[in-house]
Amino acid sequence: MPSAVVVLAAGSGSRVGAEVNKVLLPLRGVPVLVWSLREALALDDVARVVLVVRPEDREAVGAAVAPHLGEREVLVVDGGATRHASEWAALRVLAEDITTGVVDVVVMHDAARPLADADLWRRVVAAAREAGGAIPVVPVAHLLHTDLTPVTEAVGAVQTPQAFRARDLLDAYRAAERDGFEGTDTAACVTTYADVAVAAVASTATNLKVTFPEDVALAGELAGLSPRS
Repeated sequence: MPSAVVVLAAGSGSRVGAEVNKVLLPLRGVPVLVWSLREALALDDVARVVLVVRPEDREAVGAAVAPHLGEREVLVVDGGATRHASEWAALRVLAEDITTGVVDVVVMHDAARPLADADLWRRVVAAAREAGGAIPVVPVAHLLHTDLTPVTEAVGAVQTPQAFRARDLLDAYRAAERDGFEGTDTAACVTTYADVAVAAVASTATNLKVTFPEDVALAGELAGLSPRS
């Protein structure tokens, strides 16, 4: 059964220090957000791709992505003031497809993570179909407790794309809407409201998030090592 992909691009990216949204910055000649859209559209079983943007970025985003879509369609949706609100905006658009069984898995991905490769996308979707939910995790080292002693236990950092069975995801966000709950990421909302197992899918630090000015340059160097570039 097909899946749906939501690419979240509604943040301002103010910490990058650019005059435009960071997902519109060029990465080896292609806007940052286009890298994620191309991977999403290349998946074998994607029925819907939703791009969530700030209302003020609609025109610029449209101009940025149009040359890279070919005959494929991407639905552009206005996001909210928070990540959770943007996710809920996308899910409301997908609600009919979810309830009628058109899609069985929904993938949520940060457009600011342009280097998530096709293999990671496929593994996350497959794990979600099997377990109910899946998140990419990368080991984190050299952490300190608040008393400045080293953290010796295994710690992982959570990334995107995150994938979940569509009906569980929609039900969780509907419940969160009733309660006024907002999670820090998709998994936080789902695990709060749904009895869903969430599988950890091995990832790497290469799947970085563009947050600061130096991240743009680093992503460009890493992208140059990828056959996708």
